[in-house]
Amino acid sequence: MRRPRVIRAAAVSAGAVLVASTAIAVAMPAGAAAAGCAVDYGVSSQWQGGFGATVAITNLGDPVSNWTLAWSYSAGQTVTQAWNTTLTQSGAAVTAKNVSYNGAIATNGTVSFGFNGSWTSSNPAPSSFTLNGVTCTGDPAPTSAPPTSAPPTSAPPTSAPPTTPPPNGPADITVNGATKYQTVDGFGAAQSIWGSAWSTTDTQTLVGLGANQLGLSIVRTGLSPESSEWPIHADSLKTAKAYGSNVKILASPWTAPAAWKTNNSRVNGGKLKTDYYDDYANHLNSYVQYMRGQGVTIDVTSVQNEPDWHPNYDSMDWSGTELRTFVRDQGTKVQNTKLMVAEAVNLNYNFTDPTLNDATARNNIGYIGGHLYGTEESGRLRPYSLAQQYNKPVWMTEWNLHAADGGGSNIWGNPANTAVWNETLDDIMRTVHKSMEANWNAYIWWYGKRYYSFIGDGESAFGTVAGAPLKRGYAFSQYAKYVRPGYQRVALTKSSKASPLEVTAYQGDGKVTLVILNRSNSAVNNTVVQAPQNVTRAEHYLTSQNANAASQPTSVNGGQATINVGARSISTLVFTL
Repeated sequence: MRRPRVIRAAAVSAGAVLVASTAIAVAMPAGAAAAGCAVDYGVSSQWQGGFGATVAITNLGDPVSNWTLAWSYSAGQTVTQAWNTTLTQSGAAVTAKNVSYNGAIATNGTVSFGFNGSWTSSNPAPSSFTLNGVTCTGDPAPTSAPPTSAPPTSAPPTSAPPTTPPPNGPADITVNGATKYQTVDGFGAAQSIWGSAWSTTDTQTLVGLGANQLGLSIVRTGLSPESSEWPIHADSLKTAKAYGSNVKILASPWTAPAAWKTNNSRVNGGKLKTDYYDDYANHLNSYVQYMRGQGVTIDVTSVQNEPDWHPNYDSMDWSGTELRTFVRDQGTKVQNTKLMVAEAVNLNYNFTDPTLNDATARNNIGYIGGHLYGTEESGRLRPYSLAQQYNKPVWMTEWNLHAADGGGSNIWGNPANTAVWNETLDDIMRTVHKSMEANWNAYIWWYGKRYYSFIGDGESAFGTVAGAPLKRGYAFSQYAKYVRPGYQRVALTKSSKASPLEVTAYQGDGKVTLVILNRSNSAVNNTVVQAPQNVTRAEHYLTSQNANAASQPTSVNGGQATINVGARSISTLVFTL
């Protein structure tokens, strides 16, 4: 492992950089060895008078069995709440100690914790940290005292020592890379269909792969029936393409222009008149070409959002045979994109089977789409065998749930709210897991920027900060950020110890990635995970009610890693092969 050579700060909103300075004297805990160390201190979010921060300690010296990290604030900041540590403050001096489950830090191991605090005039980062009384300079400390006499002159060993550490023991999760399932196209969210566009900063937070960014790889956007509205989202889509990594754009129309429909209205359903089928195909194509001219490739174009739902807002009614006829006869007119059929409310096969069963229509589409509303209850949160037969990727393109607010209370900006976390873990993240087990290729949430979604929209009644990542966003990023487009899901087996865990595994980019849900009330500690081969590195990130994609301690031996899976959490283990 490459050792850091300076104390460094993660990306922080205050723009601070840490430097080494005078140590702060702290009594060394019993059983703790002296240590060289490096500290990453990052302000994960900041608002008027308050901030959230994460701290990662890397031990560069002897293993420690418990730890105390100390620092001082220079601008009167005050810690108000902490997790994964016992944290106290006296004046400017802050002391963070391990809790029962994270006291041990192996050499080159890392442990992290987080906290919320308050500030007044400014919020500079601390300039120095000490671990068990030793200043963290980013340089390793000697792991043993130098010899007092010359070493023995005995002959060198006749055989080389083993190059791979002994295994940790029987595996609790074993990845089987030889058995492969679907290729993942990505995880995403929608822009506001009728409202304003995401700002540049919003877009970067949602699609970026840096600290406190969420790694979305699909952006869904509305395809308006009015060409005058097409420019609204062009800049944000261009930012998503340029700033993100392999981001795909899905364009979904809610309706054709009113004059082309049987009810002469954009709303309340109404069918597309058959003599306007060619006009509608040209309309979809014109949108794709307009966006190309703006520097935005529309990767996927849906024929219709929810053809089976006819509300008093933009909507249009289709049957499965009508969709088949349209894509069969008009599909080739929509160029430089791949068509999707047909985003039915609950992935109703009646709206997609006719197209799949017609060879010409089938060849004119690239994707099958559907929404999650009622899909599980209808027995369709499972593999879609007809789509798999014809090698058509299945995308879940919309779901929206925020029952936890009980009608709109000021809870969504509060990371400690249990109802919000329970809904996120037990409903939303569980269905992401189930959709991957069902061999679906993508999962796209509703609005990415909303008080109940991934980043806040700033509505004061709901307690979120505009553009700031929310707990639900951090949870979703456990998939989106680490399971990248092109990764392939692979098989795994679990021991009885790991039976409470819901796990999927993926391979790609020289990595093996596992996403682990623990929806039980008990941690599953010392979980041994076996990779298909020896690994050079393992990283473990966890989101819970008290942590936001926080780095966790990981012990690596050969092809195995040992991790602690916290209660009521979602985490990601990334092996680098």
